[in-house]
Amino acid sequence: MTMRSIDRAFSLSGETALITGGGTGLGFGVARCLVAAGAKVVLLGRRKDALARACAALGPGALALPGDLTRLDRVPAMAARAEKLAGPISLLVNNAGVHLKKPAVETSDAEFAAIVQTHVFGAFALTREVGRRMVERRRGSVVFTASMTALMGMPLVVAYSAAKSAYRGMVRSLAAEWGPHGVRVNAIAPGWIASEMLDQALKGDPARKAKILGRTPLGRFGEPDDIGWAVVYLASPAARFVSGILLPVDGGAAEAF
Repeated sequence: MTMRSIDRAFSLSGETALITGGGTGLGFGVARCLVAAGAKVVLLGRRKDALARACAALGPGALALPGDLTRLDRVPAMAARAEKLAGPISLLVNNAGVHLKKPAVETSDAEFAAIVQTHVFGAFALTREVGRRMVERRRGSVVFTASMTALMGMPLVVAYSAAKSAYRGMVRSLAAEWGPHGVRVNAIAPGWIASEMLDQALKGDPARKAKILGRTPLGRFGEPDDIGWAVVYLASPAARFVSGILLPVDGGAAEAF
């Protein structure tokens, strides 16, 4: 195998990705890696200013699409606008999400529903609309951003855990249903990734930081690019026979828990 063939195996040249929550955090890290691999990216999110900054940083290969996935009635139009803006979508990354850290006995029905609305209903609605086009074209790849909470029990995140765990079922079912039509469906489960959100969560709490690192065999936090390159792999020709999996990207934490 030559270096040229290796480059082609991991190249996303000619591909167009739609990334939800791509303006900040892990979504932006994923977008950065997809652009580096040659893809054009459309960033879907609610904050126009964040999308504009992200697109400016990513360069001409990035386009912004403001939209709110919780407005399920508008999702079909979002999918249509994405393809009008950038052409056929060949990769969908379901990354948008919200978090709730709260004891289960204090979590209200409304709070639980709000988490599920974005992660499950919103992601499914967009996947359905983009997926129907992929099925018609007989090619495409869908990647869900799941969580370690889909693999291990963690306290104070019952709604988030339920929503992320639902991705495992969706991935398996969609992979089985759409595989015969040339569409692959997978998920990744990020571990503790260095970010502003993590910094805030650990600020002034060295014991918690030590506990997290103690649970991570590699002994460090991940970087957004660690998630991004995992998505590149799953979307690339190198993973052309990979479908229906949930890939932990967590420094070994889930297996060591």
